[in-house]
Amino acid sequence: MTGVPVPNAGSARYDRGRGLLRAAADHTTDVLYPLIVIGRGLRRLTAAGRRRWARTPRDRRGPALLLAAAGVAATALLPHGPLLAVAALTAAAAWAGRGGTAAGKAVPGEAEAERLRTLYEALVPYFRAEDDPDPLYAHGGDWEAVFLGHAFDDTGRPVLLELRYPPYFPDGEPEFRARIEQVLHAKCGRGREYLFDWDEEGNVLALTALPPLPDDIRAQRFVTAPGETVLGFTGPESVRRTLPAVRGDALEDAADVPPVLWRTGPRSAEPHLIALGRPGSGTTTLLRSIALQALRDGDVLVVDGSGGGEYACLAGRRGVPAVECGLSGALAVLEWAVHETERRLLSLHEARRTGHPVPEDVRRRLWILVDRPAALSQLAASEGRPDPQELLRVPLRHGRAAQVTVVVADHLDGVDSLDGTVRTQTRARVVLGPATPEETAAVLGVPPPTTPPPEVPPGRGYARLGHGPVHRLQVPATPDPCDEECAEADRLAVLALLPEPSSVAGA
Repeated sequence: MTGVPVPNAGSARYDRGRGLLRAAADHTTDVLYPLIVIGRGLRRLTAAGRRRWARTPRDRRGPALLLAAAGVAATALLPHGPLLAVAALTAAAAWAGRGGTAAGKAVPGEAEAERLRTLYEALVPYFRAEDDPDPLYAHGGDWEAVFLGHAFDDTGRPVLLELRYPPYFPDGEPEFRARIEQVLHAKCGRGREYLFDWDEEGNVLALTALPPLPDDIRAQRFVTAPGETVLGFTGPESVRRTLPAVRGDALEDAADVPPVLWRTGPRSAEPHLIALGRPGSGTTTLLRSIALQALRDGDVLVVDGSGGGEYACLAGRRGVPAVECGLSGALAVLEWAVHETERRLLSLHEARRTGHPVPEDVRRRLWILVDRPAALSQLAASEGRPDPQELLRVPLRHGRAAQVTVVVADHLDGVDSLDGTVRTQTRARVVLGPATPEETAAVLGVPPPTTPPPEVPPGRGYARLGHGPVHRLQVPATPDPCDEECAEADRLAVLALLPEPSSVAGA
């Protein structure tokens, strides 16, 4: 009988007892599950109430308490009021307590809690006042009372933060905001873009890690309404509208992407646009993209001040009266644009006076694209000739009524060389390429709400239309098809959008 294991009676009784206890626990959990759900819901409602109370400004807390007390008194005086209130609270707690897994995810782990504590300590020197008797931020303080919401990615870095700050913090001054944003950017992890949303009324700052903008959208025929031009594409946090756009090599499947739309026309508040950036930032690409869209129902006049032949693909095409690179040609076509703007105004006024319809040639939009006007102005000054920028004053001031749109692109370091009328009349503004927050704010009027991207490909930057918000921007890939170094797919996409050669050019 050796070699045969003999069962241990004590071990068998232990296993049997453990099984009975597990079955009893499971049965008890099933029986008490409604109470567990209601208890979890009450905790969630209490936490939500605390967060809502923390967001409420101090001057509104008294009236809120008075209104709550009045509601409780009215409920107590109603027939069966307390019973109905308890039933409503139980139903709300049961609804809020469903889905226990989601609630567990909201609780930070040990590493995440340590990261939140580090963020809290880093913000103490900026959010604390020495004479505050009950500081919200203090070394070793309660960091859980500050963070109203948080979420982390798989690497443990924050992707969403919602935190309170003292009401005496000067959140209306850009330099103080920039200091806090710099600290959060460094502590949450560089290499990503962050969006900062300041709720000045509730004293709450929300930080969101933004996904990178799509850089695989090339030039194509976008689905837009008349008078709309796609400047590029942005993130879903900026606009609600989306457009179908083919991305990458997917020739058939189109994805919905949020665009930055520039609306022109007689009712537009931003009839003209200026794009600034350093060499290679993509301003010329933006002008080419605008030209291809404008040629669908308008005429495009191009003045290339750089003289690099970046717009040679448009020469001789239908709807392109001229593409000029030299100073003499630029002065000639801009002078013609001045007379054309005046002629359109006279025709428009005459049609309105006599009650006749506006002529077709006046309704057809004229686009004037000027790249590097500052270089032409310097060349004209050296030769003692008129400044080409002075000829842009009439189209800029009267172009909206005359269906004339002016688009100007130049280098960021040459802003001082631009004419005053050019700078004041171009209220749609774009900054492309690497630029400091101060340079971006000087062009757009306000600093961008996001941190600089870790990588700045050509055509990447910011756009602001008039007094609207600042949008992140990625211009569609629209290279010069005559450039042998561009990608073949991008070159073919541009060639497919070019109109056929005009009959005059063919003759």
